[in-house]
Amino acid sequence: MTDPGDGPVGRATRRRAPEVPRQRAEEDSVTPGTGGRAAPRSATSSGSATPDRTRRGRSRRRRARRGRRILRTAVISLSLLMLVTAGAGWWFYEHLNGNLHSVPLTDGTASDSAGKEKADSFGRTPINILVMGSDGRTSASDCKLGGGCSRTGIQSGSGNADVEMVLHIAADRSNATVMSIPRDTVTTVPACKNTASGTATGGYTGMVNSALQYGPACQVATVHQLTGIPIDHFVQLDFSGVVKMSDAVGGVSACVDADVYDTYSHLKLAKGTHTLKGVAALEFVRSRHGFGDGSDLGRTYAQHIFLSSMIRKFKSAGTLTNPAAVYKLADAATKALTVDTGLGSVKKLVGLATDLDKVPAKRITFATMQTAPDPNDSDRVVPAPAARSLFATIAHDQSLTAASGKTSAAATATATATATASAVPAARIAVTVENGTGISGRASAVAGALTDRGFSSGTTTGNAPGLAATTTLTYGTGKKGEAQTVAHALGLSSSHLEQGTGGGLTLVIGKDWTGGATFPGGSTASDAPADTKAATADAHSETADASKSCAKVSTYRTVSLGGVAMTPSQAYAAAKGKKDSAP
Repeated sequence: MTDPGDGPVGRATRRRAPEVPRQRAEEDSVTPGTGGRAAPRSATSSGSATPDRTRRGRSRRRRARRGRRILRTAVISLSLLMLVTAGAGWWFYEHLNGNLHSVPLTDGTASDSAGKEKADSFGRTPINILVMGSDGRTSASDCKLGGGCSRTGIQSGSGNADVEMVLHIAADRSNATVMSIPRDTVTTVPACKNTASGTATGGYTGMVNSALQYGPACQVATVHQLTGIPIDHFVQLDFSGVVKMSDAVGGVSACVDADVYDTYSHLKLAKGTHTLKGVAALEFVRSRHGFGDGSDLGRTYAQHIFLSSMIRKFKSAGTLTNPAAVYKLADAATKALTVDTGLGSVKKLVGLATDLDKVPAKRITFATMQTAPDPNDSDRVVPAPAARSLFATIAHDQSLTAASGKTSAAATATATATATASAVPAARIAVTVENGTGISGRASAVAGALTDRGFSSGTTTGNAPGLAATTTLTYGTGKKGEAQTVAHALGLSSSHLEQGTGGGLTLVIGKDWTGGATFPGGSTASDAPADTKAATADAHSETADASKSCAKVSTYRTVSLGGVAMTPSQAYAAAKGKKDSAP
């Protein structure tokens, strides 16, 4: 069948058809009184006026079509951009999650090995995180940075936790405390099992840092047992992690008060302030012989200076607002960390960082656990009595930077009695613990609690001459102060104290004490609010906003160069040919 539009007439009609209706639409108007006839064309509606209007109509239509094309292109481009951005964001998120390595917080050996937080009156809970720096050479890069690797290179196991800090973030997020535990602290490591390697221990007395050999969960359990502080999470960092993190933030500013060359960590810096990046940052935080008295205590102080500077840099304008810088930092952090499964996602780590960012630098306090010499080994330390007040401030969510720093008279008296009742450190107080309950193992449990809390390992156990109805702590001449210290540690009231004729302290556990490591219903030093003054005494406390602090270079002969013992400053002068760690 032939379409009518295929003939000549159809072609003509097809050519004219678009014009006639348009002109009628534009030109024909009905004038009143004409009976519906078209009004006569005036001079203004004929001649050249008609083509002008036609051209203007075509121009409008072209502009409309062009506008629609531009809009359509913009919508398609925006959609593609959103798709690409969303895809990149998803890849970024999954990439960072893939970087993280997480393991359980506890190993299942004990039901409450990490402790549990108590909510405040508003239902909020604090956060306590054990931050560990491992000396393990478990990768080729760690072997290169740390040295000491055998010919086979990579070592098995987790190494030792040579850096241990408890980071406490208050329930109301108004303040934070960072407490370092010196690696040379002697304590009781509980029964643990490394779920990754299968290695296990039935428990032993040794250096606190050695617990990491049985896995991070064992280190968590050991620190909780030592301090009484609940541990909610842990973060573990190795040598290469320190290098990556310091590079990611563009270096960390640190100051030394004299020329220093630690021939062990290889840190070499001239007096003054330096920007530490990469290996230089690792040398600084590892330096033990370069600062203080050349012990682990000097190293913890220097680490606080380094971390305070890093915190100030995080909080400074621009550090966390640059997308490229944030990606570099996040990528480095997630690759460098081993965390517990409770922190095993980027979302959870961001939430933690947000909580910490709420705390002003002036309300973040760094402190070091107070120590006393270990009576059995002059190269080791044990917690000093004052450390109990420091532990209590953290366990009870007290701020070390509170404006008033006041506590109730009763709390102050309790904490002061614990810290100062005896001029003799707890490590030198030995107790004879006798079981008068008839229940097997009671003396061992209480004696173990005393040694865990820093009392002398010379504490002994035995059976009482007979069953005892009540618990008594008998002390000899001049030993009342020591007896009060023991009583406060175990929750015994003054009614349980008796003066005797012997020369030491004898604790007889009576039937009124049927179980547990503290007296039922008693108030221990760690149960009472702590006196913040006692808590920070000799703890080398300092807030993170302190910008003028310099690491104190050791004035002792703590290093050796060419077989000659010398001070770190003397070694710096003698090693002119060695390049400084940082300009």
